[in-house]
Amino acid sequence: QVQLVESGGGSVQAGGSLRLSCAASGRTFSSYAMGWFRQAPGKEREFVAGISWSGGRTYYANSVKGRFTISRDNAKNTVYLQMNSLKPEDTAIYYCAADSRSTLFPSSQETNYNYWGQGTQVTVSS
Repeated sequence: QVQLVESGGGSVQAGGSLRLSCAASGRTFSSYAMGWFRQAPGKEREFVAGISWSGGRTYYANSVKGRFTISRDNAKNTVYLQMNSLKPEDTAIYYCAADSRSTLFPSSQETNYNYWGQGTQVTVSS
């Protein structure tokens, strides 16, 4: 079992930055690929970024590529999402998720992630 707790959300003006953190419990965190997803009001949850268990492979949605960076510290059981040049359309609840499959590549498919955090709100004003 893995429990995930997100933090770092908040309100920021367009062009600003936020850093989200996701703290994981459990000894197996370092063997799981991790992902960040988001859900805006009235929209379906969408993939944002993913990272392999080692941190050596990352994958981004086109909408955030070049602005967001996913990273992880396995010694601290934590995955991060650095968000720069934020836009109002980035406003959403952000969720971290863990993929317990034995995979070398982070997935963008929500159904491949079997552990989810409760989410943290990010609001970007224009």
